[in-house]
Amino acid sequence: MQGTIKHYDETGHTGTLVTDDRTEVSIDERSLADAFNRSLRIGQRVRFEVERTEEGVAVARDLHLVTF
Repeated sequence: MQGTIKHYDETGHTGTLVTDDRTEVSIDERSLADAFNRSLRIGQRVRFEVERTEEGVAVARDLHLVTF
């Protein structure tokens, strides 16, 4: 799945991305596939998998940059 970074807090390694179908997906520290992704910027394109929490919240996993 692909989407675009909407918000990212480098201090807490949390944020939000928007999928191509306009669904919001949370980003947390476990979303980041490698250390390079810890400096995400608004507007960057990313590739990821979606995992649902027990509460039903969509969270990105295995997130990788598509554009730098």
